Amino acid sequence: MSSPNRPARLNRYLLALIGLLLLAAGGFALAVHFGVIHILDPADPLVPGTEAPPTWVYYVVAAGAVLLGLLALRWLVAQAVRRPKTRTWELHQRPEQGTTRLDADVATEPLIEEIEAVAGVAWATASLSGERRDAVLYLVVGTQRGADLGELRQRIEQDAVPRLRQALDLESLPSEVEFRLTNRTPARAG
Repeated sequence: MSSPNRPARLNRYLLALIGLLLLAAGGFALAVHFGVIHILDPADPLVPGTEAPPTWVYYVVAAGAVLLGLLALRWLVAQAVRRPKTRTWELHQRPEQGTTRLDADVATEPLIEEIEAVAGVAWATASLSGERRDAVLYLVVGTQRGADLGELRQRIEQDAVPRLRQALDLESLPSEVEFRLTNRTPARAG
């Protein structure tokens, strides 16, 4: 079962690696500047000579900058995509009589409404991913501070998810629930 937050582990590793490289480079520069390491003379020029580099160097630097920019943009886009991919299910008991197509996001709307109707819940999102035979339900529930999370989890596991499983005619529906505490009040009255 994949996590709904797939880029998180990669982000932590890349940020740690970049941080270590920057710390090492900064420490090296300080050590050379203050004469702790005698590899370079602090009075030497940064680059040898005063001539402009060959034209191809500019092209390599520009291509490297564009590539680095595209990689950074791809990384930024990956942060926004936190939901597992949903599919349109094709439901057919007897293919000769036709098929029914059901968008997985549409299937979870009644579940979201049911969870949001529970006292202490400010909002909820649901994502039903995978094919029909190996479907997984990911829930993120925003709760007010002080809400009874144990009771809320029990209502989700014993009432809401079994109703969705029955409505979709699934034998099992593994689910992951993430609670987020919020100060936002529910949109519904009373």
